[in-house]
Amino acid sequence: MKTMGLSRLLLVNPKRFPDHEAVARAAGADDVLARAEVCTSLDDALANTVFACAVSARQRNLGPPSLAARLAAEEILARAAVGEVALLFGNETAGLTNAEVQRCQRTVFIPANPDYTSLNLASAVQLLAYELRLAAFGHQPPVLARTVPFTSPPARHQDVEGFYQHLERVMISSGFLDPQHPRRLLPKLRRLFGRAELEQDEINILRGLLDAVERAGPTPSTNTTATYNSGLKK
Repeated sequence: MKTMGLSRLLLVNPKRFPDHEAVARAAGADDVLARAEVCTSLDDALANTVFACAVSARQRNLGPPSLAARLAAEEILARAAVGEVALLFGNETAGLTNAEVQRCQRTVFIPANPDYTSLNLASAVQLLAYELRLAAFGHQPPVLARTVPFTSPPARHQDVEGFYQHLERVMISSGFLDPQHPRRLLPKLRRLFGRAELEQDEINILRGLLDAVERAGPTPSTNTTATYNSGLKK
């Protein structure tokens, strides 16, 4: 629950609570257990809710309409806007009875392999909590990055154009580009860097490289450069 941002846990007639084994297994989420509410009946647990979903892999003839977890998550969130909602899970051994399911407005199932639908309780809770989190954030939940971001903002138009002007100047001064016969060299370079969708840091790096080339002064053209240049002019 805590992994997916949920915090309110209600327990109906637990065998043992509080329990040291539960705390040990909580692995740092013992605050969820500390706030857990113990109810003597399912009706007490569902009191004040406006919408409840019974999570069950069993298809039942009697009971509320059945929805796959991802579709149910959208409806649960919509209902949460007007009142308290609940996900009801059975115990590890027997799941939910028909009477318990009938106290809810929907049955929710996890679309597992129909030949083997068995999931333990912790896995089922995690999957439903995950679907709720995805739906709550429009399927793009925030991600905490513990590293320094590698990307930078996209380069602005004027910075990209300044880079192209700088690049053209260096190519002319180095003898790589003949300004009297530029042909398709500049459009091809624009297409190349356009595909890269340059970021601001990348523009800064490229401009720094061009500055270094300018400071070093012109270098004699080589046969390799001449061949490459002429190829681009075709």
